[in-house]
Amino acid sequence: MVRVAVIGAAGRMGSVTCEAVRADPDCDLVAEVESGDGLELVLDAGADVAIEFTTPASVKANSAWLLERGVHVVVGATGLTADDLAELEAKTGPAHCVVAPNFAIGAVLMMQFAAQAARHLPHCEITELHHPGKVDAPSGTALRTAELIAGERADQPDVPGPADEPARGRAVAGIPVHSVRLPGLVAHQRVLFGGQGQTLEIRHDAIDRTAFMPGVLLAVKRVAGLPGLTVGLEHLL
Repeated sequence: MVRVAVIGAAGRMGSVTCEAVRADPDCDLVAEVESGDGLELVLDAGADVAIEFTTPASVKANSAWLLERGVHVVVGATGLTADDLAELEAKTGPAHCVVAPNFAIGAVLMMQFAAQAARHLPHCEITELHHPGKVDAPSGTALRTAELIAGERADQPDVPGPADEPARGRAVAGIPVHSVRLPGLVAHQRVLFGGQGQTLEIRHDAIDRTAFMPGVLLAVKRVAGLPGLTVGLEHLL
């Protein structure tokens, strides 16, 4: 039985996560913390693993504090930079950390398929669409997708249009990324590739936050056996 604490339990993702942990026979929800102000509750409850679903402004400090005190951390909040990840990795030791830009199995597959396509169709753009409460843009999923694509394509095509034109999106690893925030959306991403006489679209839609829960629970159960820092749910599949 894994003793689990949820940080950011009052938010939408946090509340869905709490329900999923309660329903899992292999997990015991021992603490629900609204923000970083109540992290002592995690220690008092004897949690083995803390799930971090707060905001980009607090995720690094919360995760570092927990790791330093021997609590494994599964990070679902986005906004961590490469430097942030390096700092968290330095905090690991007895406690381990899993950071996933997206916990939906379909989204992980979408990213892997996009990386494969980039080897043959290097011209691409990414559009990510989220609910208005998503404060970071581009999303962590879009940033991770762009990095994976850039690592696979043989060359970096020129992007038409002026680089400082907002309509061209934000360039991530040489790939234009467009962000949309609208009511009615949950989490969606489209990767559009273009080639001679053809286009290829790889798309994932999370229509409900429960889509992320199988991946979250998988990370909770596996983190203790994954030394150091693991970035990306694909390493657990």
